[in-house]
Amino acid sequence: MKTSDFNFDLPEELIAQVPIKDRTSSKLMVLDKETGEIEHRIFRDIIDYLNPGDCLVLNDTRVIPARLIGSKVETGGKIEFLLLKRTEDDTWETLVKPGKRAKIGARFSFGDGKLIAEVVGMGEDGARIVKFEYNGIFEEILDELGNMPLPPYITEKLDERERYQTVYSKHNGSAAAPTAGLHFTEELLAKIKEKGVDLAFVTLHVGLGTFRPVKVDDVDNHQMHSEFYMVTQEAADKINKAKANGNRVISVGTTSTRTIESVADENGIVKATSGWTNIFIYPGYKWKVIDNLITNFHLPESTLIMLVSSLAGKEHVLNAYNEAVKERYRFFSFGDAMFIK
Repeated sequence: MKTSDFNFDLPEELIAQVPIKDRTSSKLMVLDKETGEIEHRIFRDIIDYLNPGDCLVLNDTRVIPARLIGSKVETGGKIEFLLLKRTEDDTWETLVKPGKRAKIGARFSFGDGKLIAEVVGMGEDGARIVKFEYNGIFEEILDELGNMPLPPYITEKLDERERYQTVYSKHNGSAAAPTAGLHFTEELLAKIKEKGVDLAFVTLHVGLGTFRPVKVDDVDNHQMHSEFYMVTQEAADKINKAKANGNRVISVGTTSTRTIESVADENGIVKATSGWTNIFIYPGYKWKVIDNLITNFHLPESTLIMLVSSLAGKEHVLNAYNEAVKERYRFFSFGDAMFIK
């Protein structure tokens, strides 16, 4: 299977630059994974497709302001850090631009010395292992000095930080938002619960590996970066109950999907656990738990469109994406949504 099999033509003007005012007013494409049939709705109509006894799985990670702008202590040269994941208390795997300034032993200052970083090692794909020095609470300093790490295809400034967070975000740690969840409001979630749908919250801290381009021609040779997840007993019980009763497990986003498929055993039983996953789901994958998926529209040739194609079939998905282009759907993080039923 070739990476190029997942390509499609996307006009640049369809890449959403800003979130729409009302989260639930995005377009919603409903794709039948068996027939390929397509419906066009509004996101708040998602409730019409959910049944009592279904379990909706949501990723409650919270994006940290992981982009830091500072300078090299020795020379004053400008530097940009993007925190990817914490490896120990004050040590992070970090992308650094320009990388040539970040040799082992180099020190950098942020916020006039409120935060000092020293490069102590090398990570994957040119990342740096960086140890921070500071007085006080790291999260508070990061909140003061950091910026939201918007994807590179978003060039507009984000006026309101919370619009790049889900309304149910809880656990700090992501370098990117689980964007399918951005369409929900507290009011819509309350209505979904009133209908008798269980909400199961899991955590997967999204790293940039999710969005990195696939650089190999053969899909089988792509390696995913690992991301940290947590599944509570409460979430596992809700998911297992839905499956046992013959109801559906519907994931909100590819990150929730990867979390649940990572922790399920071969019988589809989900256990409460935490750890690191580098699961790569693409056509040919044998699904264990997830029945349906709410997701955004993804980049051509990305691991995300491959995951969606695994669930709904490559031909159905590419046909749906071409229809979305024709109907002027908005793409990527701040874009419109798809429900695979």
